Amino acid sequence: MNPEPPVTSDANEAVTPESLRKQYESGATVDELVAASGLSYGTVLNRLHEAGTEMRTSWQTRRMRQDPQARQRLAARLRTLYEEHGATLTELAAAGAGTRRAARRLLIEAGGAVRTTQQTLRMRAAARAAERQKLALSLRARYEAGATVPELAQECNYSVATVYRLLHQAGTRMRPQHSHGSARDMRKRP
Repeated sequence: MNPEPPVTSDANEAVTPESLRKQYESGATVDELVAASGLSYGTVLNRLHEAGTEMRTSWQTRRMRQDPQARQRLAARLRTLYEEHGATLTELAAAGAGTRRAARRLLIEAGGAVRTTQQTLRMRAAARAAERQKLALSLRARYEAGATVPELAQECNYSVATVYRLLHQAGTRMRPQHSHGSARDMRKRP
């Protein structure tokens, strides 16, 4: 059998955990929320925790108040990292947001849209493929200029097989296999 819920005044009912959270996230301190709501310090803390609020330290609150545009600048920077560089929420948290939840909130405040994990994986795979294609074209140019596959492998710190794969990916016309020297050496032979 459940006990009766405690009787609360109308003022306490109007102070919902979500409204406290919104005020707190917009810069209010717990002490200010206590004064404005008439609730006890512990009740305000409990309601903030109930709403899933990410609590700040006192220095974070001071920093937020010293520069009101700091949050907007941080949100814009995080959005750029997220959208243009493919950063994850975890990486945004490390870049200054503090937590994944705070990073998500800042990203949305800056007008960004949160990606799914699959979208992030596809985005990163496409970026890796573009980098690999760029490397393949660079190796092709050096190979066609006379470098050998073993030389390229040593310079790039890749295996010979990987260099061959990249050269084939770039559509390189390979020299005859029996020729292990550079193209310059081939021209000098009688």
